[in-house]
Amino acid sequence: MRNGAVLVAVVSAGLVNAVDLDVVPLWRQMAFVVVAAAAYLHGRHLTVRRAWPVFLAAVGVSAGFALVDVSTGVGMVAMLALFVGSPWLVGRSRRQQHDLVVAGRERVAHLERERELVAAHAALRERTRIASELHDALGHELALLSLRAGALELAPGLTAAHQQAAAEVRAGAVAATDRLREVVGVLRENDGGEPSPTVAELVTRARAAGMEITADLPSRPLRGDVHRVVREALTNAARHAPGAAVSVRVREDADGLCVTVSNSHRGAAAHAGTGTGLTTLRSSLAATGATLSVADDGEHFTVTAHWPGRA
Repeated sequence: MRNGAVLVAVVSAGLVNAVDLDVVPLWRQMAFVVVAAAAYLHGRHLTVRRAWPVFLAAVGVSAGFALVDVSTGVGMVAMLALFVGSPWLVGRSRRQQHDLVVAGRERVAHLERERELVAAHAALRERTRIASELHDALGHELALLSLRAGALELAPGLTAAHQQAAAEVRAGAVAATDRLREVVGVLRENDGGEPSPTVAELVTRARAAGMEITADLPSRPLRGDVHRVVREALTNAARHAPGAAVSVRVREDADGLCVTVSNSHRGAAAHAGTGTGLTTLRSSLAATGATLSVADDGEHFTVTAHWPGRA
């Protein structure tokens, strides 16, 4: 509203100064320069939602003077266009040009920030993937180390000092696994890199480490989420129930794919673990439509994963 009033004042000053152009003293000439400068600055720095009614009203006033004296009316219109309209349009054009430049710079800055955010997100995903792979790989190896230490602890012929040392190695491996879980977490994303070992290879390695495993597996290689479920279950069995018998069964039928890993409580350690591995695995599988359940009947601890419609 205030900007419109200023424009009305500038246009009115131009109209008044344009009356009676037969004699134009120096001060009136300078007044035209001042009006032109004011019109330019208004267009350059002040915004008016509707400027055309002001100029239309000024033309109407000039037309009224033209009814009395044509030369006076024409002179007023010419001076209005020359010293008010033109400078105002130039100023407005400069302001719009400046606004476009500022908008372009803001757009470039926004794209740059977006690019940085995308790069940071990609780096975060890569760090998460590396941390997840580190946990999965080292956690399983530490569990097997704990299993070997447990077998050594029970080996006949060892002195009490050696048995104590083996027990400390087993406890240290379990503690290191828990610490690793806390530090790197258990997040994981499929990355399309080198294929992971198959479930059959995983079972073979666990047997070589001393685990008592019975396996019922299909002939085709199983990787990916199935491998993750079996690895997590075997890791938990090696950590918390060393020496216990473990059964691994993978069934494929019309209902989908079902993986069951069960171990007895024989040799179960007092350390119960945090359970975050299975919890995170359950959330990850849920994103693919699979379900993960855990059951403990007092004699056996069973982990079951089911993928409906998958074969």
